[in-house]
Amino acid sequence: PFESSFMMHDGPLMIKDIIRSNWKNLQFVFLSACHTTVGDEKSPKSNELIHLAAAMQFSGFHSVIGSMWSVKDEVAQEVVSGFYENLINDSGRLDCTRAAMALHKALKKLQRGDIPLEQWIVFVHIGV
Repeated sequence: PFESSFMMHDGPLMIKDIIRSNWKNLQFVFLSACHTTVGDEKSPKSNELIHLAAAMQFSGFHSVIGSMWSVKDEVAQEVVSGFYENLINDSGRLDCTRAAMALHKALKKLQRGDIPLEQWIVFVHIGV
């Protein structure tokens, strides 16, 4: 599981390298790529799965948002846009402690539209 990675423009960013890093004050990460909260189905035991979102939390991020399956780009864009609108606090600054609430509000907005259920329930919050 620690061989998983994020594909970056200059090569893979390995989960094991993120975990070994000494980054300070890790607050929040939004993984808008598909399947970031799903482990490798080839793993022999489901209780040993470490998906990308869990690895980010294990690395020290207090709050992680990921997706359980594929989502249309347009839907992801609406979720991310609504999310960041709600992540801003009364003083106009990003407040990562509002991540769960911000995701909830962004998804409630989609729920009232004509977007199919399986497209807006794909996103999950892990952490504080």
